[in-house]
Amino acid sequence: MKVSVKVPASSANIGPGFDCLGIALPIYNTVTIEETVLPGTGIEINMMADDESFDETAFENIPRDENNIVYKAVELLYNSIGQEPSELKINIESQIPVARGLGSSSSVIVGGLLAANKLLGNPADETALLAIATEVEGHPDNVAPAILGGFVLSNQEDDGTISYCKFDWPEEWDLTVCIPDFELSTNIARSVLPKEVPMQDAVFNAKHLGMLIHAIHTKDEKLMKKALQDRLHQQYREKLVPGMREIMDAFRNEDGILGCVLSGAGPTILVISHKYDLDKIKSTVNDIWSKQNINANIMTLKVEENGASIVE
Repeated sequence: MKVSVKVPASSANIGPGFDCLGIALPIYNTVTIEETVLPGTGIEINMMADDESFDETAFENIPRDENNIVYKAVELLYNSIGQEPSELKINIESQIPVARGLGSSSSVIVGGLLAANKLLGNPADETALLAIATEVEGHPDNVAPAILGGFVLSNQEDDGTISYCKFDWPEEWDLTVCIPDFELSTNIARSVLPKEVPMQDAVFNAKHLGMLIHAIHTKDEKLMKKALQDRLHQQYREKLVPGMREIMDAFRNEDGILGCVLSGAGPTILVISHKYDLDKIKSTVNDIWSKQNINANIMTLKVEENGASIVE
């Protein structure tokens, strides 16, 4: 028996929502798990691009053994019901670019978990799946929208469970993802963050996170333009993303641009707009990055309201 699961990409943080906000996007990875019948065959992990333009060299440093994050997630699920994984073949068809701040690791963790859960007869409920995925990933901001779809505020409680709220993203607000042709690992992006931040910066983000949730709930565009400011992560990661400051400055006072933020740990930049010339976003970003010899794939997307799903 084998099971395939299709999982959306996600953009986390959305400005002030560090490690707690995420939004699902219609770019997908598909994870297929098959229990093999031949004893002693061990684990087989295959990775392939779902698009000819995908750079498969991104797969070179990804483990193909028990250290692979998909296998780790599957193993935790099996162990949670007192079992050990059997001989498994895991195939990952990748459309989400690796190390770009679009939740590629969360997507395959979630895909592996849901596929294994189906193979086992669905012993784990949503609560358990969210907790296991977060244990492997480290935080729930990407795994929550990957499982649930939509725009999600999530938190890992002291007992390890994940609490969340889903909000309706205004359908008329466009999301333009600007994906540069260089990688930025989450580990590096986290290494530049301070271990402590000034109290005024923490308070600043708390205020703006509240403003952001209210702006989305009420579709208040003026408030949204103010709410997307951040002092916890973007100012520290700016030096890792060439052109980031120039791009943000270029859109800062543009009518129709609600905000410009780093997607997750970066280097992808997310531009939120309403009734704005989308070609102008593309040309502005390309002009800035081309001066630094950076090419980009730029797409305007709607929110993916559906989370991970079994592929029939």
